[in-house]
Amino acid sequence: MNNMDSVETKYQIAKDWLPRYTGMALKDFGHQILLTNFSHYINLFSDRFDVPTCGNNKPMQACTNSSGITLINFGIGSPNAATIMDLLSAIRPKSVLFLGKCGGMKKSTEIGNFILPIAAIRGEGTSQDYLPPEVPALPSFKLHKFVSEKIKEAGEDYRTGVIYTTNRRLWEHDKTFLKKLKKTTAIGIDMEVATIFIGGHYNEI
Repeated sequence: MNNMDSVETKYQIAKDWLPRYTGMALKDFGHQILLTNFSHYINLFSDRFDVPTCGNNKPMQACTNSSGITLINFGIGSPNAATIMDLLSAIRPKSVLFLGKCGGMKKSTEIGNFILPIAAIRGEGTSQDYLPPEVPALPSFKLHKFVSEKIKEAGEDYRTGVIYTTNRRLWEHDKTFLKKLKKTTAIGIDMEVATIFIGGHYNEI
């Protein structure tokens, strides 16, 4: 099998699996994708735009509004983040934005602050299957700038910095890990951001 055959096979698998995982037909996905890992966001989106939710009996749920924006609840963790970024290659979206939450690592950060990451540390391991460890996990500059402008237009403030992405959830009482984490000077810690950045880069999203 040559490289083009491999790419086409991957594309065919993604086209089959994206509807299977979300319950939504490919034609019903918008070109702008919002990702979340909270079903509450799906409910709010569905109610606000009066649109149905697909995939209530599937691993992931999704709904699309009349503006062509699709919100997907992909679950929790870097493997799920990698899966959805692979599957989104089936529809080749114009942009993907992740709406999540993270643990704060700075005393200046308070609960409820918006954090807009400029990069992510690849501590989760999953992204190593996509690109070498020396490849930085970075967001799209254009999308980062757009989001920062929208937050300001809404009269809100935000913090910016590096996020540490890990596969571990219950890390708070591991003193060795915590000491290492503080040395990174990260502003926050999560389980998906680095994977989404690298998955987007790898899949040309």
